[in-house]
Amino acid sequence: MATMTRKPTARRSARSSRSEAVASDEEAAAPDSAVRPESTGAQDTRTRLLAGALRLLGADGPEALQVRRIAAEVGSSTMTVYTHFGSMDELRNAVITEGLVRFGAVLSASGNTDDPIADLFVQGAAYRRFALENTHLYRMMFGVSTPKSNQKTFLDLTVENSPTALPEGQTAFGILAEVTARAAQQGRITSADTVALAAQIWSAIHGYVLLEIAGFYGSEGNGIGGVLLPLTISLLVGSGGNRDAVERSMQTAIARITAQSDTE
Repeated sequence: MATMTRKPTARRSARSSRSEAVASDEEAAAPDSAVRPESTGAQDTRTRLLAGALRLLGADGPEALQVRRIAAEVGSSTMTVYTHFGSMDELRNAVITEGLVRFGAVLSASGNTDDPIADLFVQGAAYRRFALENTHLYRMMFGVSTPKSNQKTFLDLTVENSPTALPEGQTAFGILAEVTARAAQQGRITSADTVALAAQIWSAIHGYVLLEIAGFYGSEGNGIGGVLLPLTISLLVGSGGNRDAVERSMQTAIARITAQSDTE
Protein backbone atom coordinates (compact mmCIF):
# COMPACT_ATOMS: atom_id res chain seq x y z
CA MET A 1 0.00 0.00 0.00
CA ALA A 2 1.42 3.38 -0.97
CA THR A 3 1.94 6.07 1.60
CA MET A 4 2.29 9.80 1.29
CA THR A 5 5.95 10.81 1.26
CA ARG A 6 5.54 14.55 1.24
CA LYS A 7 3.16 16.57 3.32
CA PRO A 8 1.62 19.69 1.81
CA THR A 9 1.86 22.84 3.83
CA ALA A 10 -1.41 23.51 3.89
CA ARG A 11 -21.19 20.50 -12.25
CA ARG A 12 -22.86 22.48 -13.44
CA SER A 13 -22.40 22.82 -17.23
CA ALA A 14 -20.68 25.88 -18.66
CA ARG A 15 -22.72 29.05 -18.97
CA SER A 16 -24.55 29.47 -22.24
CA SER A 17 -22.89 32.83 -22.79
CA ARG A 18 -20.03 34.88 -21.45
CA SER A 19 -22.51 37.43 -20.05
CA GLU A 20 -24.09 34.78 -17.85
CA ALA A 21 -20.67 33.85 -16.51
CA VAL A 22 -20.10 37.50 -15.60
CA ALA A 23 -23.49 37.58 -13.91
CA SER A 24 -22.47 34.61 -11.81
CA ASP A 25 -19.36 36.47 -10.69
CA GLU A 26 -21.53 39.36 -9.56
CA GLU A 27 -23.91 37.06 -7.68
CA ALA A 28 -21.06 35.30 -5.93
CA ALA A 29 -19.53 38.55 -4.71
CA ALA A 30 -22.60 40.72 -4.22
CA PRO A 31 -23.53 40.41 -0.55
CA ASP A 32 -21.11 42.30 1.70
CA SER A 33 -21.81 39.77 4.43
CA ALA A 34 -20.52 36.97 2.20
CA VAL A 35 -16.99 38.34 2.47
CA ARG A 36 -16.69 38.18 6.23
CA PRO A 37 -19.09 38.34 9.20
CA GLU A 38 -20.09 41.95 9.68
CA SER A 39 -18.39 43.95 12.37
CA THR A 40 -18.28 47.60 13.26
CA GLY A 41 -16.06 50.55 12.48
CA ALA A 42 -12.87 50.07 10.48
CA GLN A 43 -13.34 46.35 9.87
CA ASP A 44 -16.84 46.94 8.50
CA THR A 45 -15.49 49.59 6.13
CA ARG A 46 -12.75 47.24 4.96
CA THR A 47 -15.33 44.50 4.42
CA ARG A 48 -17.48 46.80 2.28
CA LEU A 49 -14.51 47.90 0.21
CA LEU A 50 -13.47 44.31 -0.41
CA ALA A 51 -17.03 43.34 -1.34
CA GLY A 52 -17.18 46.28 -3.73
CA ALA A 53 -13.90 45.26 -5.33
CA LEU A 54 -15.20 41.70 -5.81
CA ARG A 55 -18.38 43.00 -7.46
CA LEU A 56 -16.39 45.18 -9.85
CA LEU A 57 -14.03 42.31 -10.67
CA GLY A 58 -16.96 40.00 -11.37
CA ALA A 59 -18.70 42.50 -13.59
CA ASP A 60 -15.86 44.12 -15.52
CA GLY A 61 -12.70 42.11 -14.93
CA PRO A 62 -9.39 43.06 -13.32
CA GLU A 63 -9.19 46.37 -15.17
CA ALA A 64 -12.07 47.55 -12.96
CA LEU A 65 -9.95 47.27 -9.82
CA GLN A 66 -9.11 50.96 -9.61
CA VAL A 67 -9.13 53.05 -6.46
CA ARG A 68 -11.64 55.59 -7.76
CA ARG A 69 -14.06 52.94 -9.01
CA ILE A 70 -13.91 50.96 -5.79
CA ALA A 71 -14.46 54.08 -3.71
CA ALA A 72 -17.42 55.07 -5.88
CA GLU A 73 -18.84 51.54 -5.68
CA VAL A 74 -19.21 51.75 -1.90
CA GLY A 75 -19.71 55.51 -1.57
CA SER A 76 -16.40 56.34 0.09
CA SER A 77 -13.36 58.45 -0.69
CA THR A 78 -10.19 57.24 -2.38
CA MET A 79 -8.33 58.02 0.83
CA THR A 80 -10.53 55.50 2.62
CA VAL A 81 -9.35 52.80 0.24
CA TYR A 82 -5.71 53.62 0.94
CA THR A 83 -6.36 53.85 4.67
CA HIS A 84 -7.66 50.29 4.81
CA PHE A 85 -5.45 48.64 2.19
CA GLY A 86 -2.39 50.83 1.85
CA SER A 87 -1.98 50.14 -1.85
CA MET A 88 -3.67 48.51 -4.81
CA ASP A 89 -1.30 45.56 -4.44
CA GLU A 90 -2.61 44.98 -0.93
CA LEU A 91 -6.20 45.28 -2.09
CA ARG A 92 -5.62 42.80 -4.92
CA ASN A 93 -3.98 40.43 -2.45
CA ALA A 94 -7.08 40.70 -0.26
CA VAL A 95 -9.27 39.87 -3.27
CA ILE A 96 -7.09 36.85 -4.10
CA THR A 97 -7.15 35.71 -0.49
CA GLU A 98 -10.92 35.97 -0.33
CA GLY A 99 -11.17 34.01 -3.57
CA LEU A 100 -9.02 31.25 -2.09
CA VAL A 101 -11.19 31.14 1.01
CA ARG A 102 -14.31 30.69 -1.11
CA PHE A 103 -12.57 28.18 -3.37
CA GLY A 104 -11.44 26.11 -0.42
CA ALA A 105 -14.95 26.14 1.04
CA VAL A 106 -16.38 24.87 -2.25
CA LEU A 107 -13.84 22.05 -2.48
CA SER A 108 -14.38 21.09 1.15
CA ALA A 109 -18.16 21.05 0.73
CA SER A 110 -17.82 18.41 -2.01
CA GLY A 111 -17.47 15.92 0.84
CA ASN A 112 -15.46 12.86 1.82
CA THR A 113 -16.67 9.27 1.66
CA ASP A 114 -15.05 5.84 1.89
CA ASP A 115 -14.34 6.07 -1.87
CA PRO A 116 -11.55 8.64 -2.34
CA ILE A 117 -11.51 8.20 -6.12
CA ALA A 118 -15.20 9.11 -6.31
CA ASP A 119 -14.46 12.01 -3.95
CA LEU A 120 -11.77 13.18 -6.36
CA PHE A 121 -14.20 13.24 -9.29
CA VAL A 122 -16.80 15.12 -7.21
CA GLN A 123 -14.15 17.56 -6.08
CA GLY A 124 -13.13 18.09 -9.71
CA ALA A 125 -16.72 18.94 -10.61
CA ALA A 126 -16.83 21.47 -7.76
CA TYR A 127 -13.52 22.95 -8.95
CA ARG A 128 -14.82 23.34 -12.50
CA ARG A 129 -18.06 24.88 -11.31
CA PHE A 130 -16.26 27.47 -9.18
CA ALA A 131 -14.00 28.44 -12.07
CA LEU A 132 -16.88 28.83 -14.53
CA GLU A 133 -19.01 30.81 -12.09
CA ASN A 134 -16.17 33.11 -11.05
CA THR A 135 -14.06 33.43 -14.18
CA HIS A 136 -12.36 36.75 -13.43
CA LEU A 137 -11.70 35.87 -9.80
CA TYR A 138 -10.39 32.43 -10.72
CA ARG A 139 -8.02 33.83 -13.33
CA MET A 140 -6.66 36.36 -10.85
CA MET A 141 -6.24 33.74 -8.12
CA PHE A 142 -4.03 31.57 -10.29
CA GLY A 143 -1.86 34.06 -12.11
CA VAL A 144 -3.62 34.36 -15.46
CA SER A 145 -4.55 38.00 -14.90
CA THR A 146 -2.46 38.66 -11.80
CA PRO A 147 0.00 41.57 -11.94
CA LYS A 148 3.62 40.58 -11.32
CA SER A 149 3.62 42.54 -8.08
CA ASN A 150 0.90 40.24 -6.74
CA GLN A 151 2.69 37.03 -7.72
CA LYS A 152 5.21 37.28 -4.89
CA THR A 153 3.22 34.78 -2.85
CA PHE A 154 3.48 32.12 -5.58
CA LEU A 155 5.79 29.23 -4.68
CA ASP A 156 7.56 26.50 -6.63
CA LEU A 157 5.32 23.56 -5.81
CA THR A 158 8.01 21.06 -6.79
CA VAL A 159 10.25 22.46 -4.06
CA GLU A 160 7.90 23.79 -1.39
CA ASN A 161 5.11 21.17 -1.62
CA SER A 162 2.66 24.07 -1.84
CA PRO A 163 1.79 26.46 -4.67
CA THR A 164 1.47 29.53 -2.47
CA ALA A 165 2.69 31.17 0.70
CA LEU A 166 -0.88 32.21 1.53
CA PRO A 167 -2.39 29.95 4.22
CA GLU A 168 -5.75 30.09 2.47
CA GLY A 169 -4.18 28.73 -0.72
CA GLN A 170 -2.29 26.07 1.19
CA THR A 171 -5.58 24.96 2.73
CA ALA A 172 -7.29 24.71 -0.66
CA PHE A 173 -4.44 22.71 -2.22
CA GLY A 174 -4.27 20.58 0.91
CA ILE A 175 -7.86 19.44 0.33
CA LEU A 176 -6.83 17.95 -3.01
CA ALA A 177 -3.63 16.47 -1.60
CA GLU A 178 -5.59 14.84 1.24
CA VAL A 179 -7.83 12.99 -1.21
CA THR A 180 -4.88 11.63 -3.17
CA ALA A 181 -3.26 10.57 0.11
CA ARG A 182 -6.39 8.64 1.14
CA ALA A 183 -6.46 6.96 -2.27
CA ALA A 184 -2.87 5.85 -1.78
CA GLN A 185 -3.51 4.63 1.75
CA GLN A 186 -6.39 2.48 0.51
CA GLY A 187 -4.31 1.06 -2.32
CA ARG A 188 -6.46 2.68 -5.00
CA ILE A 189 -3.32 4.21 -6.53
CA THR A 190 0.32 3.25 -6.18
CA SER A 191 1.90 6.68 -6.61
CA ALA A 192 4.48 7.11 -3.86
CA ASP A 193 4.38 10.89 -4.05
CA THR A 194 0.76 11.93 -3.57
CA VAL A 195 1.59 15.64 -3.43
CA ALA A 196 3.06 15.33 -6.93
CA LEU A 197 -0.04 13.43 -8.05
CA ALA A 198 -2.25 16.18 -6.60
CA ALA A 199 -0.21 18.70 -8.61
CA GLN A 200 -0.70 16.62 -11.78
CA ILE A 201 -4.46 16.48 -11.24
CA TRP A 202 -4.53 20.21 -10.52
CA SER A 203 -2.56 20.89 -13.71
CA ALA A 204 -5.02 18.79 -15.74
CA ILE A 205 -8.21 20.40 -14.47
CA HIS A 206 -6.75 23.92 -14.41
CA GLY A 207 -5.72 23.62 -18.04
CA TYR A 208 -9.09 22.17 -18.96
CA VAL A 209 -11.18 24.88 -17.29
CA LEU A 210 -9.09 27.68 -18.81
CA LEU A 211 -9.70 26.22 -22.27
CA GLU A 212 -13.40 25.82 -21.46
CA ILE A 213 -13.63 29.41 -20.22
CA ALA A 214 -12.05 30.52 -23.50
CA GLY A 215 -14.76 28.63 -25.43
CA PHE A 216 -12.71 25.78 -26.88
CA TYR A 217 -15.16 23.16 -25.56
CA GLY A 218 -18.34 25.06 -26.33
CA SER A 219 -20.73 26.41 -23.75
CA GLU A 220 -22.72 23.32 -22.74
CA GLY A 221 -20.08 21.21 -21.05
CA ASN A 222 -19.38 19.27 -24.23
CA GLY A 223 -15.79 18.53 -23.25
CA ILE A 224 -16.59 16.76 -19.99
CA GLY A 225 -17.33 13.33 -21.40
CA GLY A 226 -14.86 13.47 -24.26
CA VAL A 227 -11.93 15.24 -22.63
CA LEU A 228 -12.00 15.87 -18.89
CA LEU A 229 -13.24 12.51 -17.61
CA PRO A 230 -11.03 10.39 -19.91
CA LEU A 231 -8.07 12.61 -19.00
CA THR A 232 -8.67 12.08 -15.29
CA ILE A 233 -9.14 8.34 -15.72
CA SER A 234 -5.91 8.05 -17.69
CA LEU A 235 -4.05 10.02 -15.03
CA LEU A 236 -5.33 7.80 -12.22
CA VAL A 237 -4.70 4.57 -14.12
CA GLY A 238 -1.21 5.80 -14.93
CA SER A 239 -0.73 6.28 -11.19
CA GLY A 240 -1.49 2.66 -10.50
CA GLY A 241 -5.26 2.68 -10.35
CA ASN A 242 -7.31 -0.22 -11.68
CA ARG A 243 -9.24 1.05 -14.71
CA ASP A 244 -12.46 -0.84 -13.93
CA ALA A 245 -12.41 0.33 -10.31
CA VAL A 246 -11.68 3.93 -11.34
CA GLU A 247 -14.56 3.88 -13.82
CA ARG A 248 -16.92 2.47 -11.16
CA SER A 249 -15.89 5.27 -8.83
CA MET A 250 -16.52 7.76 -11.62
CA GLN A 251 -20.07 6.46 -12.02
CA THR A 252 -20.57 6.76 -8.25
CA ALA A 253 -19.36 10.34 -8.45
CA ILE A 254 -21.68 11.16 -11.36
CA ALA A 255 -24.63 9.85 -9.34
CA ARG A 256 -23.59 12.05 -6.40
CA ILE A 257 -23.18 15.11 -8.59
CA THR A 258 -26.59 14.50 -10.25
CA ALA A 259 -28.30 14.10 -6.89
CA GLN A 260 -26.62 17.25 -5.64
CA SER A 261 -27.76 19.21 -8.71
CA ASP A 262 -31.34 17.99 -8.26
CA THR A 263 -31.47 19.51 -4.77
CA GLU A 264 -30.18 22.92 -5.82
